[in-house]
Amino acid sequence: MKGNEAIAISAIRNGVDGYFGYPITPQSEVMETLMKERPWLTTGMCVLQAESETSSINMVYGGAGCGKKVMTSSSSPGISLMCEGISYMAGAELPCVIVDCQRGGPGLGTIQPSQSDYNQVVKGGGHGDYKNIVLAPSSAQDMYDFVDWGFELAFKYRNPVVILADGIIGQMMEKVELRPEKPRWTKEEILQHAPWAANGKPAERQRNIITSLSLEADVQEKFNLKLKEKYRKIQAEEVKYETYMADDAEYLFVAFGCSSRICEAATDLLREEGYKVGLLRPVTLFPFPSEAIAEYASKVRSMMSIELNLGQMVDDVRLAVDGKCPVGFYGRQGGNIYSPEEIAREFKSFNNLK
Repeated sequence: MKGNEAIAISAIRNGVDGYFGYPITPQSEVMETLMKERPWLTTGMCVLQAESETSSINMVYGGAGCGKKVMTSSSSPGISLMCEGISYMAGAELPCVIVDCQRGGPGLGTIQPSQSDYNQVVKGGGHGDYKNIVLAPSSAQDMYDFVDWGFELAFKYRNPVVILADGIIGQMMEKVELRPEKPRWTKEEILQHAPWAANGKPAERQRNIITSLSLEADVQEKFNLKLKEKYRKIQAEEVKYETYMADDAEYLFVAFGCSSRICEAATDLLREEGYKVGLLRPVTLFPFPSEAIAEYASKVRSMMSIELNLGQMVDDVRLAVDGKCPVGFYGRQGGNIYSPEEIAREFKSFNNLK
């Protein structure tokens, strides 16, 4: 199935309560698949096309405030419209999963694949000092698996989780292993997983109120410091990355999503020519694998960040490397996709190799 279809099927099979979205290329198959499968007849899942991305993220806000497993999906310009709502949800400490199938920009840009939402999603996007947990899939199987993983992290930390995909991963078709189904939570399970959820005013327990508003400076500062500590804990406990041919590497590619797959092929080509090249793929973009990159920086001659943008993740790679080795960058824009041969050629040029 397509990566976008895998998202939809996973949402149904993992007991998601509600999906609220708005169609936009190249992620529209998420909603189309949900409408085709009609899960409201089988699992009770609500699937609703809102009138805009702004509306859909606020519907997610409402569902999350009730302790439900709710999600949305969009692409780059639509995510821009959601940023206010995402900031509100981070401020209210509400869990949700947001799928961003990236396309090129700025503005309407192109409907072709891109990785240019890194700064928008990883750095926050909306106002205030907040962070999203960001997962970067590189296959249709990841798209399926990350829905369940995303909700686990979202409820564990009461935080928005973004699955930062791209047009290639969303549209490509691969075999997907369907994991065992998980039913929707009962009312008792919602109380267990979300005791903080808005609950009206039942007589037997205290009323919970969901808000991100504070009118007192000291209260807001204390809350922001609490969020900072939560993000520190996420950074300490949830980093995930994968390596390829990196154990004896003298040079290292750093790439996420579709770029990591192309870099694997480029690594194979360069290995055949005798160059000891490896790859580090960040699976979590926040938390970012800074310590792992710093460790490799002490072992390799250089690193190259390969991204479908003008250079966004490379800033975080350079911060992690902290001058221990040279860090290069190569990217393409407008929907142009580099080939393994092209990356190998740029690698040689950066490192002055024949």
